[in-house]
Amino acid sequence: MTISPQTLSTDVAIVGAGPTALFAAFECGMLKLSCVLIDALDSIGGQCAALYPEKPIYDIPAHPSIEGGALIEALDKQIAPFDVPRLLGSRVETLTGHRGDFTLTTARGDTVKAKAVIIAAGAGAFGPNRPPLDGLEAYERTGAVQYYVKKRADFTGKTIVVAGGGDSALDWALSLSEVAEKIYLLHRRDRFRGAPETLSRIEEQIAAGRIEKVVPYQLHALHGTDGQLSAVEVTTLAGESRHLDADTLLPFYGLSTDLGPIALWGLDTHRNTVPVTPATLESSTPGIFAIGDVATYPGKLKLILQGFSEGAMAVHAIHAIVHPDTALHFEYSTSKGVPG
Repeated sequence: MTISPQTLSTDVAIVGAGPTALFAAFECGMLKLSCVLIDALDSIGGQCAALYPEKPIYDIPAHPSIEGGALIEALDKQIAPFDVPRLLGSRVETLTGHRGDFTLTTARGDTVKAKAVIIAAGAGAFGPNRPPLDGLEAYERTGAVQYYVKKRADFTGKTIVVAGGGDSALDWALSLSEVAEKIYLLHRRDRFRGAPETLSRIEEQIAAGRIEKVVPYQLHALHGTDGQLSAVEVTTLAGESRHLDADTLLPFYGLSTDLGPIALWGLDTHRNTVPVTPATLESSTPGIFAIGDVATYPGKLKLILQGFSEGAMAVHAIHAIVHPDTALHFEYSTSKGVPG
């Protein structure tokens, strides 16, 4: 279905539709500012929805555990009373103008006039860092090598090599150990980078025999026929080799990110991030703000809850741009309720 380009006028244009963007839209609604969400993906949710809808997230306040997809559903429900317009499936290509009068255009031809802009584009355009293995593409085509887990049930009863030493590798090793036949957790060092609680849970699963730690090894080769994986060969720096019988390889070596057109909008950038003023989240260009993973400042924590806080702070700062002659008297939502 072809979607016709739209022309919209709003108080705030939010570039991105991931969790921090959705919460920023909620804050706009609470302060009676109009906004529009713009995202290159065909649906809301950003990386949470596109990459790990079934991955449990443990650091959302009031939720001991919540899957990425469920978090996005809850955030979507939260902004439903404000009827926020969405321009999905087409990324913002150009951003021109000045504080109080910006024009954004998308690749599809949409035009958005806005008084302020919030960049909540996560890490920008993203893709997996792929391991340099011969014949990798054939195994990717069959699904024997995957970089994201969308349906945990697809791995029921399988033997899986999870490669990587960070949070994604550890979290998925724990989650998939509940359904898989066996998990090999592979890392080139004997120490993993993760929260202490996560590392404790990993050790519990190792002791229970559900996870086998394979360290210090790194990927060396894939073995199989016609893209059907039978074994993953791993080696140490000293040349020692092991063959791990496996159905699936899940390499979690992070994402390759690119700011794309954002880098051409005249903002100061640093290593695919946008430096901002911590108190307001405003970038080097007045009227353009950045929140979430794309924003950087001293003491920054790359946590979703930090992104939520940044969204609230940015929107409060934007209120003065949209209503320069009106003082903002902040009230708690418990007493204010949702604006009608």
